[in-house]
Amino acid sequence: MATKYAIIDIETTGGLAKRDRITEIAIVISDGKKIIDQYDTLIDPGISIPYNITRITGITNDMVVDAPKFYEVAKKIVEMTEDTIFVAHNVGFDYGFIQNAFASLGYSFSKRRLCTVRMSRKAFPGLKSYSLGNLIKHFDISVNDRHRALEDAVATTKIFHMILEQKPSEIKERKLISEAVALTRLPEGITMEYIKTLPTQTGVYYMSNESNEIVYIGKSVNIQKRIKQHFSKVDNKTDKMLQKVRSIHYELTGSELAALVKEAVEIKELKPEINKALRRSDYPYGVYLVEKKNDYFKFKSAKLTNAIENQFEIISRHSSARTAKSFIKRYTSAFGLCRQINEIEKDTGGACFEYAMQKCLGACIQLEDPSSYNERVLEAAEMTNVFLEPNFVIVDHGRDDTEKAVFLVEEGVFKGYGYISSEDVFLGIEEIKESIQYLKTDKQITSIVRNQLSTNTKLNIIKF
Repeated sequence: MATKYAIIDIETTGGLAKRDRITEIAIVISDGKKIIDQYDTLIDPGISIPYNITRITGITNDMVVDAPKFYEVAKKIVEMTEDTIFVAHNVGFDYGFIQNAFASLGYSFSKRRLCTVRMSRKAFPGLKSYSLGNLIKHFDISVNDRHRALEDAVATTKIFHMILEQKPSEIKERKLISEAVALTRLPEGITMEYIKTLPTQTGVYYMSNESNEIVYIGKSVNIQKRIKQHFSKVDNKTDKMLQKVRSIHYELTGSELAALVKEAVEIKELKPEINKALRRSDYPYGVYLVEKKNDYFKFKSAKLTNAIENQFEIISRHSSARTAKSFIKRYTSAFGLCRQINEIEKDTGGACFEYAMQKCLGACIQLEDPSSYNERVLEAAEMTNVFLEPNFVIVDHGRDDTEKAVFLVEEGVFKGYGYISSEDVFLGIEEIKESIQYLKTDKQITSIVRNQLSTNTKLNIIKF
């Protein structure tokens, strides 16, 4: 879903949010390229508007006599700004007044926010002034009634659109917005001071709601940095975290592979609410079986969608298209399958290269019967929980210098992991087995371990 912005301007009875009141508010909703909605209204401040303020804004006491009071438009403001980023020129002023007005009603108003003054300084360096009036003049923006909320909000919107146009791609726009937003909004009960106490080491972290139910589980090689990234991003996942999360705790694992396995195990067991909605985010690519022409089965890799998952059994999940294709190549070779059928080679209408090497039995030119070929394909699919090396231990970093993380593969199946003293790791396989926390056989976890073996060159392997 595209990010929405609420560009807001207010007029007030003065410059102090705790003393003065709002006399007018305008909200312009934008998708970053165009205006999609807008709203403005005068507001009865409940106090007299000073003459010097009337001279600037043109808003008189008579004009606001029949205007609604703030509490009468508060619901409209909440509805208009829902799921948006709060944008204003000198955002602290407008945000402070609106937040204070809601606080007087007993309501907490909290939004991630952007300041077009700060953003303009980066986007348009070298100007003498970055006041709204100067930017309107510099860019020759047509304004009929300066210092009225809607006119100023529309002008600010045009400037905001110009800023985003300096970063034309969606990725760069998201980066720009994320950097500008920074940590302007944290979940209730989570402070920046607390985040700074989180470790910068590898482990698994848990986010819980106000009922102490875990709603999200993640892993990182730097927990503190990852948490900061979560709340700096502009996306649906961040919005869910901001709404739901009330506390964070963690467990260090030392090993990145241990963190990956522990995360996967506990997500399956606890089924956290936010992870369920985002379950394909870490492993968005999958391998599954489809029927090719002439009744031969083939492995296919693709980015997973609900339609694919509903129609096919996912044999193996992967973090990238490259690792998914590598998986197909590995199993094609191991089980003597056809490279053309599995689309590793282009289908030339003739025999594949492996047929000439006597590694393919001729399914590509229909010499091998489909039933015989498909039997091996199904065997390969069943073996996705089995490692091609039957017995070995992976050794990785422990949680401190006195221990190692160990991962057991026995009879070609991933059994589990645990921690053992650095001094005891070489005493023998039986000593290692005693330290293992055994897990149920699981295709996703097998894929995680297999992917780490192929990408992490620092893992040590002990065969037995």
